Amino acid sequence: MSTDLLVVAVAALWGAVTGAVLPRAAYRFSAPAGEPWRDRCPDGHPVRGWLGRARCGQCGRASATRTAADGVVSSSADGATRGAANSAPGSPVYGAGAAVLVTVTALVCAALAAATGTRPELAVWLLIAPVGVLLAVVDLRVRRLPDPLTLPLAGAALALLGLTALVPEHAGEWTTALLGALALGAGYFVLWFINPAGMGFGDVKLALGAGAVLGWYGWPTLMLGTFAAFLLGALYGGVLVVAGRAGRKTALAFGPFLITGAFLGLLVGAYTA
Repeated sequence: MSTDLLVVAVAALWGAVTGAVLPRAAYRFSAPAGEPWRDRCPDGHPVRGWLGRARCGQCGRASATRTAADGVVSSSADGATRGAANSAPGSPVYGAGAAVLVTVTALVCAALAAATGTRPELAVWLLIAPVGVLLAVVDLRVRRLPDPLTLPLAGAALALLGLTALVPEHAGEWTTALLGALALGAGYFVLWFINPAGMGFGDVKLALGAGAVLGWYGWPTLMLGTFAAFLLGALYGGVLVVAGRAGRKTALAFGPFLITGAFLGLLVGAYTA
């Protein structure tokens, strides 16, 4: 196996592993704006920790106890019983989409590895990619970009890229990463200030991190990623309007498009660097 293929395979494995521990965080962060982060499963049992499967052991024991007491379990109905348990109240699984998180994170990390190769900044992309996937999922679910994720993401990206700039064979510039974060953050701030109903302040904070990673490869990459985000958002909104599922003033979660645009710009920037 060539070195490049090995790097891609390792990156995909890293993405699968990190994606597998995101469901609990995705569930806990998916609280509507103004509400505290979720700390209980749908049946009211405490949820502890932030990483791991979205599964409640207490719900599982309660379900098993109820099932045995009711005399429902039988060899002929075992499969149907399990299927109903996974969708009914009291199910031990309280968060959905684990397989999607694993698959998407693995594909994102593999694509970044294929574009970046063995350059040292790949380590930065692999570290922050799972956070980007998590942010996109939460914003899609509840139209909220949590501060505990967006602000540390920007700070970590700049700090890690600063360390990467000290390593030989890197292909970017930390100065443009810093300026890119400030420029994109300022641009989104202006959009939020002009139309707060159309742009959430969470998008402004997320733009800081996106500007940092895009700016690493220069201003053309920053502009490409920014354009891709708005183009994808406009196309998605247009499809919803045509389908009658949204009006022209319907607010959409823009975080996933901002993240996807940054991802696409980063791929092009890394590949052409």
